[in-house]
Amino acid sequence: MKKNIAVVLGSFHKNEADEMLDEVKKFSQQHDLNIVEIKWVPGSMEKPLALKRLLLNSEIDGAVALGIIESGETKHGLVMATSVVDAIINLQLELMKPIGVGILGPEILPNQIPTRVRPYAVAAVAAVKEMLSE
Repeated sequence: MKKNIAVVLGSFHKNEADEMLDEVKKFSQQHDLNIVEIKWVPGSMEKPLALKRLLLNSEIDGAVALGIIESGETKHGLVMATSVVDAIINLQLELMKPIGVGILGPEILPNQIPTRVRPYAVAAVAAVKEMLSE
């Protein structure tokens, strides 16, 4: 039976996020997942709220969060990533629905991004698929 999922993406790295979305769509078509919502948000800090809003819908079984938290001149990205991932974990436990995290970083360097975009997206949606089959 097909499971319904949502995808939340950060638009700050739009080209890379589009690549990630393509991978999630391909995987979903091949593995009985139905993408019922795609939500673009400005960046990673907005992802937990968007995820919660989507996952409160009883017809959505799980979600995937995609994006990039790039290295900067300060530790802002590290702090942000810690907060975002913590919020996502708490959402999973609160709502009892899986969320695959395909957020590259924190502190990923620009030259490290291209080779990781597609594999991280596939790993995130594969994790959701596995958790939904339990």
